[in-house]
Amino acid sequence: MDEIDLITLRHSAAHILAAAVTRLFPEAKLDVGPPTENGFYYDFDLEHKFTQEDLAAIEREMEKIIGENQEFIRREVTRDEAKKFFEDRGQVYKIERLNDIPTDEKVTLYINGEFTDLCRGEHVRYSKQVKAIKLLSVAGAYYRGNEKNKQMQRIYGTAFPSKAELDSYLAQLEEAKKRDHRRLGKELKLFLIDDEVGPGMVLWLPKGMIIRNELQNFILGALMKQGYQQVFTPHIAKLGLFRTSGHFPYYKESQFPPLPDRETLDGSIAENKSARELFSELEMGVKDGFLLKPMNCPGHVRIYSSEQRSYRELPIRLAEFGTVYRWEQSGELSGMTRVRGFTQDDAHIFCRPDQLNDEIDGCLQLVRLIFSTLGITEFRVRIGLRDKSSDKYIGSDSNWLVSEEALRKAAKNLAVPFEEKEGEAAFYGPKIDFVVKDVIGREWQLGTVQVDYNLPERFDMSYIGEDNQKHRPVMIHRAPFGSLERFVGLLIEHFGGDFPTWLAPEQVRILTLNDRMNDFGHSLQSKLRDSGIRCSVDDHSEKFGAKIRCAELDRIPNMFIVGEKEVQSDSVSVRSRINSGFDGTMTIREAISFLRKLIDSKALPDGNRQP
Repeated sequence: MDEIDLITLRHSAAHILAAAVTRLFPEAKLDVGPPTENGFYYDFDLEHKFTQEDLAAIEREMEKIIGENQEFIRREVTRDEAKKFFEDRGQVYKIERLNDIPTDEKVTLYINGEFTDLCRGEHVRYSKQVKAIKLLSVAGAYYRGNEKNKQMQRIYGTAFPSKAELDSYLAQLEEAKKRDHRRLGKELKLFLIDDEVGPGMVLWLPKGMIIRNELQNFILGALMKQGYQQVFTPHIAKLGLFRTSGHFPYYKESQFPPLPDRETLDGSIAENKSARELFSELEMGVKDGFLLKPMNCPGHVRIYSSEQRSYRELPIRLAEFGTVYRWEQSGELSGMTRVRGFTQDDAHIFCRPDQLNDEIDGCLQLVRLIFSTLGITEFRVRIGLRDKSSDKYIGSDSNWLVSEEALRKAAKNLAVPFEEKEGEAAFYGPKIDFVVKDVIGREWQLGTVQVDYNLPERFDMSYIGEDNQKHRPVMIHRAPFGSLERFVGLLIEHFGGDFPTWLAPEQVRILTLNDRMNDFGHSLQSKLRDSGIRCSVDDHSEKFGAKIRCAELDRIPNMFIVGEKEVQSDSVSVRSRINSGFDGTMTIREAISFLRKLIDSKALPDGNRQP
């Protein structure tokens, strides 16, 4: 079954879900039930809170409706007919959705059995064509996605053309639960999100910080080879800076509110102005204030413009691990993958137009290096283009055309699948996004490369050309990791918590058979640490089997076992959970040498999968 048929199937399953709920809970108020990438959902306003037992009962009712082989009938009606139909049944949300339909668009109802819904279609012909369904969960969802509105109950489900495909997807979901970075992050003590600190604000714990630092050190080495210079910009800057860049008007709804300076705040208090009046003055530019930075680029622009540049200096590549802040809706926050404060491995390249293609290629090769080192082998490229019918985008047509063609050429040079998506560009320029597939088939959008002719224009940037005249540089935005929070969240799930030795917070655990070996174990620990290896000693009095089990639960990649024989021969018995070639009895020197090779080569786990 092709993609359009799958969408139709799931759309029909959503209607069957709503029909089942209204049979069991006639008082339920219905909103919408669209198909999604992996299934479908429907939103309900109901005083009764759905339970897992309710989901099971609703699913059984859906099976009954499917067995009845109800026909899906399309009926075109007038607005007044549709309004009266839903008013008579108290379906207030349907009336509001009816009002959203443009006046020049037809109003259609779809009827299956005793259930009628406001819908444009398409649907299957008969309910028996929906052969494999499963209700998955229930969650809260604000009406129209606005947290100021009433919270409804959203039932999620999925549907497939066959039971075999459904079973395969459910098995994938089970594997995803095992790898869920929120669960593993807590178990392995990698990160913490604390409501006292703030939703969507990640606290990096010591072990998680090791992973973050290793990733940063890895990319810093690559950046040095490519001639990048490291900079640092403040977490907060004047609001006017982001007005000039265009970020404030274009991203206003997804930013933290602007902050008044002390003088502005004191003046507002003295004039007895309300908070609404103060924020209005800040937003309109009547008063200036500050903003938690949603982007790092304006700061890098100001660094570039702090002195006159020559064509001989270009390209100038400025890089920063810069933390930015975005106001994500609370319902959209999710572990480390959707947060309100995150650190980008950000860089901005300022180059001459004739250098553009080479610089884009350099950015893409950096992304490939990261992916190959971490065993991310399946990915595709998405080129985000502007929607020419939208007024969201800024800049001249000629610059957009040049930028888009440069990205097309770079994508072709990568020799990987790529697609073009209209409407996916940033407001200032087109972009390349990397969409990667993890080991269980899920896709994630990670690194990005963006071409920008517009910020140099807005900030009146220049360099002195060979003709001794001022010229405008081209700006490239690039972030191979995307954000460290999201990237580490993905890696936790990609490796199932079994990180390669070079990334593992604890690279070796020394297990002593009994207390008599503890001194030898601590001496060995010192030698490992002197070699730059992260390790610990389990010298507790538990049984040896319990020590091994503890190391496995902690996802320690390598274990050095120390008994009487090892002490006498100045050796260790090596047991690796992720690299089959690293095992057996070795001298301490051999074990350290082998371990250093694993670390320095950034070797992946065997098969790039958890054991």
